[in-house]
Amino acid sequence: MTANDVMAIVSENVFSVWFLIGAALVFWMQAGFAMVEAGFTRAKNAGNILMKNLMDFCIGTVMFILIGYSLLLGEDFMGFLGKPGFDVITNYANFDFSGFVFNLVFCATTATIVSGAMAERTKFLSYCVYSAVISAFIYPIEAHWIWGGGWLAQMGFHDFAGSCAIHMVGGTCALIGAKILGPRIGKFSTDRNGKVTKVNAIPGHNLPIGALGCFILWLGWYGFNGAAATTVPQLGSIFLTTTVAPAVATVVCMIFTWVKYGAPDVSMCLNASLAGLVAITAPCDVTDCVGAAVIGAVAGVLVVFGVWLLDYKLHVDDPVGAVAVHFMNGIWGTIAVGLFATNTAPESGLVGLFYGGGFKLLGIQLVGLISVMAWAAITITISFFVIKAVIGLRVEEEEEILGLDITEHDLASAYADFALASNINNFSSGISAELPENAVPVDDAVPVQVRTAAPTATDSDVPLTKITIYAKQSRFDALNEAMTKIGITGMTVTNVLGCGVQHGRVSKYRGVEMDMNLIPKIQVDIVVAKTDPQKVIDAAKKALYTGHAGDGKIFVYNVSNAIRISSGAEGTEALENYYW
Repeated sequence: MTANDVMAIVSENVFSVWFLIGAALVFWMQAGFAMVEAGFTRAKNAGNILMKNLMDFCIGTVMFILIGYSLLLGEDFMGFLGKPGFDVITNYANFDFSGFVFNLVFCATTATIVSGAMAERTKFLSYCVYSAVISAFIYPIEAHWIWGGGWLAQMGFHDFAGSCAIHMVGGTCALIGAKILGPRIGKFSTDRNGKVTKVNAIPGHNLPIGALGCFILWLGWYGFNGAAATTVPQLGSIFLTTTVAPAVATVVCMIFTWVKYGAPDVSMCLNASLAGLVAITAPCDVTDCVGAAVIGAVAGVLVVFGVWLLDYKLHVDDPVGAVAVHFMNGIWGTIAVGLFATNTAPESGLVGLFYGGGFKLLGIQLVGLISVMAWAAITITISFFVIKAVIGLRVEEEEEILGLDITEHDLASAYADFALASNINNFSSGISAELPENAVPVDDAVPVQVRTAAPTATDSDVPLTKITIYAKQSRFDALNEAMTKIGITGMTVTNVLGCGVQHGRVSKYRGVEMDMNLIPKIQVDIVVAKTDPQKVIDAAKKALYTGHAGDGKIFVYNVSNAIRISSGAEGTEALENYYW
């Protein structure tokens, strides 16, 4: 055995292991999809979204064992599908274990894309059914055309990691599903004839979680695109293009939204990173750095256009931007192969239009794109209408308003222990020594209003006063410290939403104007008997005052009586050494 033979064996084994590591990275992307979808939607549906992202992989695994794998990679039948079989059960000793796992995790990705576009109003049972259909039939058959030796593979169609087979197909299902399902309650305002008159923003509840999901997906994409590499130079080139395209897409999106909307849009830039990744998925192995940069730049603009198109023209409600990211950029990535393929990329024998290869490859890509899109559109439309007729597709209006966590899963909240915490936004608890030049008077910044009530027969002998303070969340630590210094240790603190006469301000979320009428505040309730109320008021005003209108507001009430439930003590005794 020669040294070259040894190196060949080592290389084969190394890449076999990398193949499985890549599959594990793609599986980890399920967590990324779950975090992006949960973060971009409302808290009342977070548990439902986590459950869907868990179950589409688990249900997909079952369906892949039963039928999906054989339809994808079974013996080719007329170039259309693989012959159904149960080799995973009947011939396990000779079964391709690695190939099964690798193709399974890709299949699950196709199904989970649909979840985001149909979030917050889909029946969980219906989701399980159409997820099973996608994993069992829709994805395996079209993937066979491309990767299983089917008619597109024979024609020379190129989709290295799935811009078309996975993302465009998932995006097609997402677009049709969201259209059939209809928008979430409150997304669009309509006139009496049903014509849309206004698009309303419904912000996601947790952008940090959405950002975490984006980074998880980006990490997983190195396995998504690179797992099938067969040489080190090819793997390195794939990693390069998989890095350049999303990075450029995000920069372009940041600049574009900054110019168009007046500020760089956070959620849109997160979508742009994913859009760049989707677009480079098909040509990642056949393009170079310049091609990847151009592909990413187009993706960065295309995702913004896609979100706008769905909101303002098609009136399709897609809470997470799945259609703009996966459908539109899946199309773009598939076409990009025919434009930017170059034989200077390692192991590439393809040359696209912009590198002197003519229109042949581009034509093949367009034929494959249209064929796969037609297959996905027809089969998923039939599936959705059957599901809608048999078990229903959408939850009832009351269920949607309450949230799918409680109505579908009997889960009161995905954040059961969520409570106001100290050090909100990590602001210093100290009082700022500097005031703005145009500082408003403290009595205007923190006005005090006194409310009195007529005495009743149950009045306490000792006068009690309730002081309710509304303030910015960032000033809680300063207020708490000020109260402690004057001996106030008992208070009730609540997160609230509200505004004064200024009615907040207008901002934009994903390009949609959003009236910020309700601003997050804290409400602090303090009842005092022996402490002079004016002392509390003065301390609160000093702690809250920054010189700006809207620093807070204080209300003062006479309290007839206070009763401690545990002991029956009343009046001032009820307030002594009490705990909430």
